[in-house]
Amino acid sequence: MTDDFKSAMRRASEFVRKGNPADATKMIQAALAKGGVSGPSTPQTPDATAFGTAKIGRSLRETLARLGTLSRSRMPAADVTEPPLPQGARFDGDTFACAQGSRDYRTYIPDLSGAPAKGLIMMLHGCKQSPVDFAKGTGMNALADRHGLIVVYPAQSRRANMQSCWNWFGPADQMRDAGEPAILAGLAQKMQRDHAIPHGRSFVAGLSAGAAMAVILGQTYTDVFSGVGAHSGLPYKAAHNARSAFAAMGSGGPDAQKARPIPTIVFHGDADSTVHPANGHHIAGAAATGPQVQEDGNAGKRSFTRSSTLSPHGHPVMEHWTIAGLGHAWSGGHSAGSYTDPDGPDASAEMVRFFLDLPMKSA
Repeated sequence: MTDDFKSAMRRASEFVRKGNPADATKMIQAALAKGGVSGPSTPQTPDATAFGTAKIGRSLRETLARLGTLSRSRMPAADVTEPPLPQGARFDGDTFACAQGSRDYRTYIPDLSGAPAKGLIMMLHGCKQSPVDFAKGTGMNALADRHGLIVVYPAQSRRANMQSCWNWFGPADQMRDAGEPAILAGLAQKMQRDHAIPHGRSFVAGLSAGAAMAVILGQTYTDVFSGVGAHSGLPYKAAHNARSAFAAMGSGGPDAQKARPIPTIVFHGDADSTVHPANGHHIAGAAATGPQVQEDGNAGKRSFTRSSTLSPHGHPVMEHWTIAGLGHAWSGGHSAGSYTDPDGPDASAEMVRFFLDLPMKSA
């Protein structure tokens, strides 16, 4: 990579941090064009490899990930040492493969003492994270012990995205039976079979790019997932190329008016300078199917506002938590993981409570 290209990337990063995604995109495109690499284009095939690799340094897709979702925060390197396991519990590793590709994954299986699992949660990490890091930061394994849940943590491939971001902004990864959604839904179906998960008891949650992909899965695979947890994420089809992705992250994606209502719980910090809080409002708006009730409260050292939409039977079908002073980090998370904030309400516990309060579907 030339010094001029590196300089352009640094200047683009400054534009992003200052909330000017349009100029950042122009800077990237100009730098790539100068080096003989063309700008963004729409892939002609749903295969996840259609974006290819750039001739200089990295593709525009990867450059977006480098400058995007989590790169504005300067966080210490994640501790990837294995978490301690309770007696009888397992944290297995394996690889899932299908026609659309393959991904490694970890599965947390608590000691169920012969009882059936009560549900499945797929947890999608954010950029620069790993399954182990995400498990430690969210504390989801301890909740799995408490509630008898199986938790699966897919790992994004560095070959698919060099910053380990789920590719939420590409059209090839926003549709059913294609790209990353097909791989992740296929993995969830394997978990359902292997662990005899009750019908209607499979859920998906994520952080940042992982939250954006969780929203996509909730829209494209309603027959696989019964609820979505989106922390610091973006709405369905918030972007279709580099320019629109920068714009969505910087000022809020489009209001997802065509999204299918699916039970969704949203967490977003009002001080998030990486993914604009307007995105949380758009995700919640797509999931809300009736009047909302609002309440204010405090948890830990932070205050919050929670807006809820209730079903005719009285259980929430949408909750939107706006956390005062929270940046781009998992609310109530543990410092053993990256991008966590221990001072706010426990997003993991609230997501599990929201998911398990949903009525079971008939087979």
